[in-house]
Amino acid sequence: MTPAPAEPALRAADLTKSYGSLVALEPLDLTVPAGQRLVLLGHNGSGKTTFIKMAAGLLEPTSGTVWVEGERAGSLDARSLLSYVPDEPVLYDDLSVLEHIEFTCRLHDCEDWEDRAARLLEELGLSSRAEDLPSRFSRGMRQKTSIVLALVRPFAVLIVDEPFVGLDPPGREAFVNLMEEAAEGGATVVVATHQLDYAATADRCVALRDGAVVYDGAPGKVELPSLIG
Repeated sequence: MTPAPAEPALRAADLTKSYGSLVALEPLDLTVPAGQRLVLLGHNGSGKTTFIKMAAGLLEPTSGTVWVEGERAGSLDARSLLSYVPDEPVLYDDLSVLEHIEFTCRLHDCEDWEDRAARLLEELGLSSRAEDLPSRFSRGMRQKTSIVLALVRPFAVLIVDEPFVGLDPPGREAFVNLMEEAAEGGATVVVATHQLDYAATADRCVALRDGAVVYDGAPGKVELPSLIG
């Protein structure tokens, strides 16, 4: 018997989001195969974050549905499969970096997470600040903390919204390398950004403008600046 095809990592069907008369995302049909490195390209207000938040289960669609490996976005099963780095870090004021890590790992039933956490802290330059409260950190340090929390737990799909805002050059390089490592390990990586240099490294680029898809294909096939200009 021929095995059934694997579910795509992400699938959106007739997905829309409106706020009254304002259309944030026009009907979107999108399939992201497992293991693909996808960049969502567009300026602020193009619909990138709207889609990302619906895929993460943080925003209800006006119509349509998103599935994460066949599980409805926002369900417990989908949340266990998907890890999310938001554009604005969401952290607790009274927990240290290490306490954030332990809380995240226990929430996801991680085993033997200490070595993984130590490596991520080292890669992102946070080892000396692990006992500190992120509430006292700079924007970039808070972003690095958020990245550690997303990568320390198991995931099949990693979605990242404007990952490089506030990161210093070493932090950006470290995060790019860590995302590449995740992709090489079989994870699907979806990054929403307006930075064209990173978009050029992906397997696939989907460009949005005013809530509508204006390009879907290989980054090298077109002049990327023309997509969002």
